[in-house]
Amino acid sequence: MILPCFRTSLNCPDWYFLERSSLFCFNRQKVNLKEKLENFCSRHSDVKDIKILVAGQIGAGKSSFINSVDSVFQGRISSRALVNAADGNSHSFTQKLKGFTIRSGKNMLPFVFKDIMGLEPKVLEGSQTEDIINAVFGHVKDGYKFNKEQALTHKDQNYTSDPNLSDQSFCLVYIIAADTISFTDDRLIDKLKIIRQRISQEGIPQVVVMTKVDEACPLVKKDLRKMYTSKKIKEKMELCSAKVGVPLTNIFPVKNYHDEIDTEDDIDVLILKALEQIVQVADDRLEDIKSY
Repeated sequence: MILPCFRTSLNCPDWYFLERSSLFCFNRQKVNLKEKLENFCSRHSDVKDIKILVAGQIGAGKSSFINSVDSVFQGRISSRALVNAADGNSHSFTQKLKGFTIRSGKNMLPFVFKDIMGLEPKVLEGSQTEDIINAVFGHVKDGYKFNKEQALTHKDQNYTSDPNLSDQSFCLVYIIAADTISFTDDRLIDKLKIIRQRISQEGIPQVVVMTKVDEACPLVKKDLRKMYTSKKIKEKMELCSAKVGVPLTNIFPVKNYHDEIDTEDDIDVLILKALEQIVQVADDRLEDIKSY
């Protein structure tokens, strides 16, 4: 007996099968990325957990990105890093340096995100560039409450003069919102350039996580998978690279979890792709530690 074609027997249109196939591919990609990160191990014996510092303009989604990473591995919406959702928020809600571990099931993953006060254009507002640089190099103790009017000095009790290798961050992640990059204040960009120049001297890699892509492109807002073909998102990435100086290969467009009540594969895959690159470049820098 000749069995009828599966597609014909179901009497479904072609788009149905294409969509189902696409869903399967995204789910498989998510599973593979998660497994790769869950099995990740630092190549340096003295560093158990790779530290990753997350910096960015207030309101760009810095703390939300940390929550989104946590959500992916928890399989539920996480809100461990406090976020201010109030309208008209003009100052950073994050006031202290705090590390966030990421857990998958019962296992703790070997990387820690360090959340810091948000950047602001004015000189005496938000986190100071020197504080971010010191935090990258492990000089700032966890729990330190930032003083927006004065950077931490070596005389302060919260300053660590001789940090261990495990205290230092080996990647700096800039969080930049796609919907506002076109009119970002030049004073803020100048702050990012100062930080970039200083930490690049020590070979610290930088990655841009471009958030709010759904707000920057109507097509992406309707279908997140349009990200890969969106000319508007590509233009935003190119503009970001030109302004900040980070190469396009290290710029990752994502959508943070914001008003969702459950995790979604489309969002998860974008976050996992960014996280994979962040962890890899940090580990590469750690492997080259003797060069610096």
